[in-house]
Parts: sequence; structure tokens; C-alpha cells
Amino acid sequence: MTDGLVIKGKATPRGRFPHVKRAGDFLYVSGTSSRRPDNTIAGAAADEFGTVTLDIAEQTRAVIENIGDILKAAGADLSDLVQITAYLVNMNDFGGYNAVYAEYFDEAGPTRTTVAVHQLPHPHLLIEIQAVAHRPEERQ
Repeated sequence: MTDGLVIKGKATPRGRFPHVKRAGDFLYVSGTSSRRPDNTIAGAAADEFGTVTLDIAEQTRAVIENIGDILKAAGADLSDLVQITAYLVNMNDFGGYNAVYAEYFDEAGPTRTTVAVHQLPHPHLLIEIQAVAHRPEERQ
């Protein structure tokens, strides 16, 4: 894979960009959320009165799983990640995000930066993560 790749079975990007792009031995994963292919959002629910409940743990887990699926389609996996940048709408969610993150990664995992942002492309999104993986291309 030398060009960008849009993964079937994943939420369609909300713009003209790929889910992942290879550059040499590196895979660059575009900002990924907990949005599902049907445009619902994992970790976001509304009751019959319209009261919305947002769950940072569920959203974080879904984002990391989505990144894993994207990497798998590109011939890599989460263990190939070398760098992660996470965007949180509210730093009060840092604890819940950090707890789920620790289920997947430890000090031997990717480097990480976490920043607060004003908003993400949907009001129910609490987190978005972009990532870089290192996976050497298969040599013939």
C-alpha cells in the first residue's frame, strides 16, 4: 500500500482523506473517533426525552479498536504504534480516557500527547486520536 486507504466497514471519513496512508515503513492514521459505519457514535446515547449520556471510557475503547481495525487492514496492528496524539474536548475526561488507554498500552507502547480542543466534528464526540505506526513494507 503506497497510497491512502479508506477501509470498508468503517465510518466513511467526513472529508476527502484516507483512514491510513503509508509513507515508507510508516503508517499514518487519520484522526479516528468512535463513530460507527452507520454514523451512530459508540459511547453516546439519548433517552426518550432527548437527554444525552456520553461515556469517555466507551468512546476511548471504540477509538482504539477502530485504530486497530484500520491498522489491520494496512497489514499492521496496535503493537506497531510508535506515536499517538489524543484530542479531548474536556480534560475532566482525562482519568477515564487514561484508564482505558492503560488496558491497551504501557510504558513500552507508543509515545503519547494528549491535548484539549474546543470541539470535534460532532457534539457527541469526546475524543479523537491520530496515530503513527512503524511497519516495514514487505520486501520482495
